[in-house]
Amino acid sequence: MFKLQGQNSEQKVSISEVLEQISKVHSITFNYESNLLNDITVTPVPENLSLNSKIRNLEKQTNLVFEKISDLVYTISKTINLCGYIKDSESEKTLSGATITSKFSYAVTNDDGYFEIELQSLNELLTIRHIGFKTIERQLRYFTLDYCDTITMLIQQEAISPVLIETYLVRGIDKKQDWSTAIDYKRFTLLPGIIESDVLQTVQALPSILSVDETVSNINIRGGSHDQNLIMWDDMKMYQTGHFFGLISSFNPHITETANVINNGSDVALTDGVSGTILMQTEKQIDSKFNSIFGLNFLNADIFSNIPIGTKSSLQIASRKSLDDFARTPTYEVYFDRITQDTEAENNSANVTNSNQEFNFYDASLRWLYQPNDKNVLRLNFILINNDLGFNETASINNISRTRRSNISQNSLAVGLYHKRQWNEKLTSSINIYNTEYKLEALNADVLNNQLQLQENIVSETSLKIDTKYRLNQWDFNLGYQFTETEVINLNDIDLPRFVRRDEEVLRSHGAFVQAWYKNTNQGFSVRGGIRTNYLTSFQKLIIEPRLSIRKTFLDQFEIEVQGEFKHQSTSQIVNFQNDFLGIEKRRWQLTDNDSIPIIESKQISAGVLYKHNGWLVDAKGFYKIVDGITTQSQSFTTKYEFARESGNYTAHGFEFLCRKKFNHFSSWLSYSYINNTYTFETLESTEFPSNFDITHSITLGTTFSSKFWNISTGLNYRTGKPTSIPMDSNEIIDDDVNFDKTNSERLMNYVRIDASAIYKFKISNSIRSEIGASVWNLSNRENTINNYYRINENDEIDKFSRFSLGLATNAVVRIYF
Repeated sequence: MFKLQGQNSEQKVSISEVLEQISKVHSITFNYESNLLNDITVTPVPENLSLNSKIRNLEKQTNLVFEKISDLVYTISKTINLCGYIKDSESEKTLSGATITSKFSYAVTNDDGYFEIELQSLNELLTIRHIGFKTIERQLRYFTLDYCDTITMLIQQEAISPVLIETYLVRGIDKKQDWSTAIDYKRFTLLPGIIESDVLQTVQALPSILSVDETVSNINIRGGSHDQNLIMWDDMKMYQTGHFFGLISSFNPHITETANVINNGSDVALTDGVSGTILMQTEKQIDSKFNSIFGLNFLNADIFSNIPIGTKSSLQIASRKSLDDFARTPTYEVYFDRITQDTEAENNSANVTNSNQEFNFYDASLRWLYQPNDKNVLRLNFILINNDLGFNETASINNISRTRRSNISQNSLAVGLYHKRQWNEKLTSSINIYNTEYKLEALNADVLNNQLQLQENIVSETSLKIDTKYRLNQWDFNLGYQFTETEVINLNDIDLPRFVRRDEEVLRSHGAFVQAWYKNTNQGFSVRGGIRTNYLTSFQKLIIEPRLSIRKTFLDQFEIEVQGEFKHQSTSQIVNFQNDFLGIEKRRWQLTDNDSIPIIESKQISAGVLYKHNGWLVDAKGFYKIVDGITTQSQSFTTKYEFARESGNYTAHGFEFLCRKKFNHFSSWLSYSYINNTYTFETLESTEFPSNFDITHSITLGTTFSSKFWNISTGLNYRTGKPTSIPMDSNEIIDDDVNFDKTNSERLMNYVRIDASAIYKFKISNSIRSEIGASVWNLSNRENTINNYYRINENDEIDKFSRFSLGLATNAVVRIYF
């Protein structure tokens, strides 16, 4: 102890003397400005330390920066503080959420657009980014250091349209000038019950977007079924959207930078998705700095890396793998029980025992971006998604134990190539080519009858799109062409008795589109109108689809919005039998035949008003939609009309309301949606009745706290139960079938769920930061019924079965940023 005290009280000397001694011992030279070291004293550095340890010792004592130029030369400089305000060059509005990064430092602008960052050298490269704006890369020496200057950013015309409303719900969820709702995951804070940036979970926080069965593979936008949503990842259409057969999104959250949600008034360049569109994009800018992220939660481990290749190219790689091969966590058990609930993987016949249940998933994503000059950008994308479930079925036959294995797999593979050419300041063209492959396969072993049944559903789609944009003053013009070829194969193969049925269908379509967009920023007026013509070669059918969106600002705080669109799609998901694919993923993709499976066509109009002032935002709109060409097989019937094969339509009209208040570090919101969704099937006994997705009332209440270190969020979800049919009282069975009462005349129990989540952020070192977080889904452990169905048992009595949502599910995450 006395020795330590003596060291601490050792007399300090001039740093120049210490440097001179180090120079003699290690034969090196220190370069610095003549007056830099004046009046700086230090405690002498122990002589037995290495050169690196001595320099680190001096850095800690003086806060000076020592930089190695060569083996013989070191430079010495002071840390440099830079502060400033970042603004939009056109509107001069401050930009919150802009990121300022250097080799060792990181900062984000606050609500006033202000930032502070500490740097080590005037030669240090500073990168400033904000979504929708051109990235600034500049050495520190070219910034104003004497005072906090204003830095302006230019709008990136080819990126997502500029922000119209920031923090529409929470920070990172914004309203764009192209009428879409955008999620920027670089700025995104937190939503209740979610600790990962799950795109398809996040969008369900918006009004009129929900999932009747709590899965991301069954998202309902304004009363539509999931197959009526166009979901694209980097301009490639995706036919598979979920891991765990729909409980979590299959799109890696670290490589997916933004997501746009469109309910109505789609751009004419988009086709399909008669109910809604979700567009996911990776980063559009080349990142010249290597960085990596590693994450681990109770479901999976993931990794992401950005690898710069020179100054003109970068490669991003992301991968995610489930933990079941290493350890089965309680969270994993809860999710597994949910997907296998009331399926053959969980319950088999009385004489068959299931065992050795294994489930795993993984995904891999790649993005290569190359910009040889200011006029050309080339992008290559790749994504692979896989889910596998297997289990053994064992039975004793003639006192001999026999075991067969059943399994189901679901996977997707997509590759896309994109090229953009900036011909001049006004003219831009792009070409996008992609191929996407989806395969759902199940091998069902009937161990009692020594039978194997193979089922396959395969979708292969290739598309080419050419898009040209021309800007003239306040006008944007768009002209383009798209060719798409879609092939769908359905296979049923039974070995005993031998039965094989293979249906293969191919549809080719041509689309031409033109659009004009007028924007008058000074008067707060914008109108976009266009028309898309589609020609389906197999049916020699021409479909014309007009699109229109109008927005006008008045009294500074108010905006009105009117949108309308016609759309069509040629693919849908149907259910042939409830035990298809082991009852786990019963829906299979099917192409239209323009007869028993019609082309689905929609018409929609909506109008709304928005108010924003002093941290308050109120957004209200009404809509009316009619969708023609649906089939009973695509509408998830599990009671009455479960086995019907008829076509019809549905009409949905409703009202959406969102109220959000920002104050200090809090953002609180209340969203409400009302919908009246009615089927019309002329050939059924019940001609008109409520849709299976008629969730009349839906309410979400939540609040998020966000600071430099903490993100905390809690929320409540409430909605009325979905419609269902029940057996006729006192006359439940007729001709060995369940005799149902009026179609969808009853409702399931109302759905209530309380969620909470929290993330803590901290720095490990100057170059490494970390996050830890935890979430609770369904905090009250309420047993929410999501579906009912009925079966006749051996005693000619009706048994009622119910499927339930997730119970109490906890998760935790650790994430490290390098």
